[in-house]
Amino acid sequence: MTATAPTPQQPIALPRALAPFGYRQYRWLAAGLILSIFADGVWAITLIWQVIGLGGAPTQVSVATAAAAVGMVASTLVGGVLADRVSQRRIVIGLEMLKTAVFVVVAVASLTGTLRLWHVVVAAVLAGITTGMYYPAYSAMLPSILPASQLQAANGIEGFLRPVAYQAVGPMIAGWIIAATAPGYAVGLAAAASIGSGICYLVMAPVPLRRDPEVLRGNAVRGVLGDLAEGFGYLRRTPWLWATLFFSSILVLATLGPIEVLIPFLLRERAGGDAADHALVLAAFGVGAAATSLAFASIRMPRRYLTVMFVLWGLSSLPLILIGVATSVWLVVVAGFITGVLFDGPMVLWGTLSQRRVPPGLLGRVASLDFFVSIALMPASMAIAAPVGEAIGLTTTFVLAGIIPVPIAAAFYFAAGLWRDEAAHPLRDDALGSTDPD
Repeated sequence: MTATAPTPQQPIALPRALAPFGYRQYRWLAAGLILSIFADGVWAITLIWQVIGLGGAPTQVSVATAAAAVGMVASTLVGGVLADRVSQRRIVIGLEMLKTAVFVVVAVASLTGTLRLWHVVVAAVLAGITTGMYYPAYSAMLPSILPASQLQAANGIEGFLRPVAYQAVGPMIAGWIIAATAPGYAVGLAAAASIGSGICYLVMAPVPLRRDPEVLRGNAVRGVLGDLAEGFGYLRRTPWLWATLFFSSILVLATLGPIEVLIPFLLRERAGGDAADHALVLAAFGVGAAATSLAFASIRMPRRYLTVMFVLWGLSSLPLILIGVATSVWLVVVAGFITGVLFDGPMVLWGTLSQRRVPPGLLGRVASLDFFVSIALMPASMAIAAPVGEAIGLTTTFVLAGIIPVPIAAAFYFAAGLWRDEAAHPLRDDALGSTDPD
C-alpha cells in the first residue's frame, strides 16, 4: 500500500498564515529549515568576499559562484530520485552533516592562512551539492507531515523564512563579521547553524514515504534510470510544468549572474560600497520577498494562479534596469527590494501548485526537475557575467538583463495555453486533499 499523508491533531488555533505551526513535526522542520538556509545565506556572501580576500578579481568570483551552481545542477536529479525512494528526513540529516564538515574545513584553513582559491572552489561545489539535493527532499517531505489545506500557508512560511534568513539576516550578519574580522569567522558561524539544523531534523519523528514499496523492488540501477525517465515524461506531457520551468531557466540565465557576480563590483566602483553595503542590498531583496510571501500565505489560491505567477515573474527582472543606472547604494537597495517582491511571492503559488497537482510518488522527481531546469543555465550565467560586463559595461549588462525576460514570459504563457489550463484545473478549497493526476 502507498503511505498517505498523516493528519495530526492541531491543538491550537492560529491565523491562516501560521496554521502549520500547530503541528509538532512541522515546527521542527521549520526550525531546521531556517537554520539551514541561514547557514547558506552566510556562506553565499562569505564565498564572494573570501575569494576577493584571496586577491580574486571578478573572473575568479565567477568561477567560484559557478562552481556552486555546477554542484547544484549535477546533484539535483539524483536528489529527486532519492527523495522518492528513501526517507527524506534521513537525506536532509546527511546533507547537514556534509555541509558542516565543508564549512569547518574552510573556516579552519581561512583562519590559519592556509586557504587557497582552489580550496574555496571545491568547497563551493560540495555546498552546491547539498543545496541541489535538499530542495527535492524538503518538497517531497512537506505533504507527508501536513494536510493539503495547510500547504499554501507552509509554502508561504518557507517563502518568508528563506529570504529573511538567506538574503537578509544571514548575509547581513556575515557582512558585519567580515567587515569587523575576517571571512573565516563567518564560515564558522555557518558551520554552527548547520549543526543546529541537523539536530532539529534528528528530533523529528520518522516521515512516511508516499510511494508503493513494490515499485522500489528490483534492480537499483534500472530503477533509478526508470525513475528519471518517468519524471522527464511527466514534464514533457504537462504544459504548465514545462512552460514554468523553461521560462525560469531563461530568467536565471539573464539575471542571476549580474545579481550575484556584478553587484558587489558595481557598488564598489560607483558608490564606494563594501561587504556591508552588499549585504544591505541582499537584505532589501529578502525583506521584499518575505513580505510578499507572507501575504500570499495569508490568502486563498488565486483563481487565475498561473496568470498571476507569470505576470509577476515576467516583470521581476525590470528592477535590474534601475541597478544598471544607479550611482548610489540606496537606489540599488530599492531595486533589490522590488525584485524580491516580484520574484519570491509567486514561488508560494508554485510550491502549492506542484504539491497539489503532482502525484505523490512523483513529487521528489518533479521538485528536482524544477530545481534542475530552473538552474541548468546558472553556471553559464555566473561564468559569462563578468566577461560580458567587462565587454559591454555594467550599465548595458544590467539593462539587457532587465528587458530580455519580459517578452519571453509572455511567449511561454501563450505557447502553453496557461489561461485554459488554470480554468480547467481550479485549485478550490473544496478540492483540498485530492491530487489531480494531470
